[in-house]
Amino acid sequence: MTEERATEERRAELAEGIAGVRARIAAACAAAGRDESEITLIAVTKTFPASDVRLLAGLGLTDIGENRDQEARPKAAECADLPLTWHFVGRLQTNKANAVAGYADVVHSVDRPRLVTSLSNAAVRAGRALRCLVQVSLDEGTPSEVRERGGVPPVDAPALADRIAEADGLELGGVMAVAPLGADPLPAFTRLSEVAARLRRNHPAASIVSAGMSGDLEQAIACGATHLRVGTALLGGRRAIVR
Repeated sequence: MTEERATEERRAELAEGIAGVRARIAAACAAAGRDESEITLIAVTKTFPASDVRLLAGLGLTDIGENRDQEARPKAAECADLPLTWHFVGRLQTNKANAVAGYADVVHSVDRPRLVTSLSNAAVRAGRALRCLVQVSLDEGTPSEVRERGGVPPVDAPALADRIAEADGLELGGVMAVAPLGADPLPAFTRLSEVAARLRRNHPAASIVSAGMSGDLEQAIACGATHLRVGTALLGGRRAIVR
């Protein structure tokens, strides 16, 4: 198969994935009495090549999510000519804050004051404004399980939100969460919606609710999600990056 033919086939696969996810979003919004324009679809391109990002952009999907700096940084550099919004959605170590602040537009996974400080310092050095979301833990497992997935307990979210709002170079965007493994996501997303509402009392502009992935985007929309982080349903099963 020629490279041109392979590219056309991949474009068709991605177009089909986008159409399928958009149809699910439309149905979920109709069921929830919401407008589709309220939803931002983020393509999580973890393990997929920069060529897929280019194809997605050509198909009109320009919000791109990444989980790991080691993969995200070179991919963002390779696609620097495209009008993309880069979302860092994975757990973030403080020693990676400087690198991530150089290309990310939105960091979804802020879950501790030390990370706020690191991102603030990095954003100021880079001369950039970085939108940050408070990652809220909705897990009810053991402390080690909760730490592995990240997130601040709901009761501590307002204080962390205040820290972000006060930090130089940062903008408080709202909240993010991942549904608990193996459980009905609806009660968890309902809790996240309540946390988001509390934050907006003091920070009305913090309107982002980042929740919902390939398997639970309908429940997230029903509970007020504004940003969906979708990988498999758009791009297919995970694969090794081939450039």
